[in-house]
Amino acid sequence: MKFLVKIRKTVMLFIKAIIVVSLTLSFVEIWNQNYIESLFSNKGNYLVIFSFVFIFSVFSSLYGAFNIGIYRIHEIIYSFSLAALVTDVVMYLELSLIARNLVAVPPMIVCFIYQVGTIFLLSFCANTIYFKLYPARRVLAVFSDDAKGFEFIKKMSIISERFKVESGINAEHTDIENIKKHIDKYDAVAICDIDKRMQKEIISYCYTKQKRTYLLPDITDIILNNGYEIQISDTPVIMSRNRGLTTEQALVKRFFDILISAVGIIILSPLMFFIAVAIKIDDGGPVFFKQNRVTQNGKIFNIIKFRSMVVDADKDGAKKAENDDNRITKVGRIIRACRVDELPQLFNILKGEMSVVGPRPERVENVYEYTSLHPEFDLRHRVKAGLTGYAQLYGKYNTSSEDKLNMDLIYIETYSLIKDLKLIILTIKVLFMRESTEGFDSSANSKVKKPNIKINNEGEK
Repeated sequence: MKFLVKIRKTVMLFIKAIIVVSLTLSFVEIWNQNYIESLFSNKGNYLVIFSFVFIFSVFSSLYGAFNIGIYRIHEIIYSFSLAALVTDVVMYLELSLIARNLVAVPPMIVCFIYQVGTIFLLSFCANTIYFKLYPARRVLAVFSDDAKGFEFIKKMSIISERFKVESGINAEHTDIENIKKHIDKYDAVAICDIDKRMQKEIISYCYTKQKRTYLLPDITDIILNNGYEIQISDTPVIMSRNRGLTTEQALVKRFFDILISAVGIIILSPLMFFIAVAIKIDDGGPVFFKQNRVTQNGKIFNIIKFRSMVVDADKDGAKKAENDDNRITKVGRIIRACRVDELPQLFNILKGEMSVVGPRPERVENVYEYTSLHPEFDLRHRVKAGLTGYAQLYGKYNTSSEDKLNMDLIYIETYSLIKDLKLIILTIKVLFMRESTEGFDSSANSKVKKPNIKINNEGEK
């Protein structure tokens, strides 16, 4: 076992290869037995096999299926299954082109069912092996704000297989030398919202002691982390452009917005018609819901969505959607869970009020509220609001405004057309993930409860 730990990266790479090979063999078996008309007489079959391996590997990577041990087991299974489904659909079309005729569908369905069973088995095995090779790290949390620190610890503690947050230190009440003594006892340090000078000293100390660090970034960290390394004479310098998208990037982004929204409206029009009829039959109210939202440069526009709540849901004042909110209609629960209530925003994109990818368009009231808490919140309006984006994909409906801001700034600072395409593909993955639409808890505004960890405040100032 000690030898395997030394080569654990190679072991995990081998396991991932086994998953790819196993699913490829299942496809090859079905292909040979049921699609004889799609077989080549020579080396062309190798190209078809390569196509399967390439497409499955690319989509598995995009959906994060290879992040074994990082993502939860159900998400690994879901990601692999979704990648297999997309690959099987593409391969079905490829086999039909080779045969010059639409081949039978049932064998591919059988292939997919077999693949899902294989994914379940191999994913559990891979997950078990990963945590044998990578046991949970004992983590020391260092923070200055109890509420923010405890919330960060709570999120880390959910993934108990990876993190054992056993102790916490409030940096406001403990000197740096005492913190260093505690760091020596742990495998890693989680740093959350502390003084920059102390943060620098802790990171430097952890680097010296080869201790892993997990840093909750602020605006400055995000901007600097995504800067450019340049050389001025014999001095290395980090340059931040701080200007958002270039004119060329904005033009290309707008071209693809028009193309994708126009094609999307045409293809999805039957689904949108069906949803509209269902809403009308449900309670007889209006099909669409319009509301003022904020987009690029603080401009206010009317967002269009399928109505998922009762008429006049906000008659008693604006209120965030909660879990089991009785204002949500029967049809509304379904379309919100599948995210299809957002489809009419394709018209907002076509009009130029939104983009396919960008920060989530917030209500005017929310922008005022969040900006008062975090003045930097307005920085996310450097680009158009988007139908999908970093915060929409990696966050939840009830993710904090600060975390949403950080994710939106990461997107703006690292923008590229390739990244937009990746986020669009990833959108398919989150459509059926329940946690992504999780509402606010009824006690969302109450104080964060203290987690069950040991708080070390020895050496208080």
